[in-house]
Amino acid sequence: MAREEKRGRGRGKNNDREERDEFVDKLVAINRVAKVVKGGKNFGFAALVVVGDQKGRVGFGKGKAREVPEAIRKATQEAKRNLIRVPLREGRTLHHDAYGRHGAGKVVLRAAPPGTGIIAGGPMRAIFETLGVQDVVAKSLGSANPYNMVRATVDALKNQTSPRSIASKRGKKVSEILVRRQSETTAPAVSEGA
Repeated sequence: MAREEKRGRGRGKNNDREERDEFVDKLVAINRVAKVVKGGKNFGFAALVVVGDQKGRVGFGKGKAREVPEAIRKATQEAKRNLIRVPLREGRTLHHDAYGRHGAGKVVLRAAPPGTGIIAGGPMRAIFETLGVQDVVAKSLGSANPYNMVRATVDALKNQTSPRSIASKRGKKVSEILVRRQSETTAPAVSEGA
């Protein structure tokens, strides 16, 4: 009988767990900082977390606290507040190549054929895994600072547009734009000497 009462009390927690399971979060970086005071050193922690639903939404956040778990919790909350939606082609890759930058961080993202996988370094890989991208090639050209890399990658993802949005802006059909894309990829390369 005592077990049944416990189940009854915990019903609200299941709904909270389902909401938490909707998002996948990845810890990208954790930084320990020390403040020197009269009695010694006060240590604090800064965490960088990426959150996504693996269906086209992703966000990042940073949190600072005296303990690591509290810093991660704050960063996760901020990341959930700053989600962006990114259109994906076939739910697995980007629609087109993109370039992003933030400060000294520069990244290049390229759409990839099926089976390529995620070819990207640390912080960028975390973003693509939480976003739900399965095939992408990415390269960081500037700063290796994880904060700058994450912000530059999000900047590049914000510039992603789908054929549907382009078609509506131009007053055309989606099929006209997609036919154009296929003809560009299948067209033979013209040599410079000809």
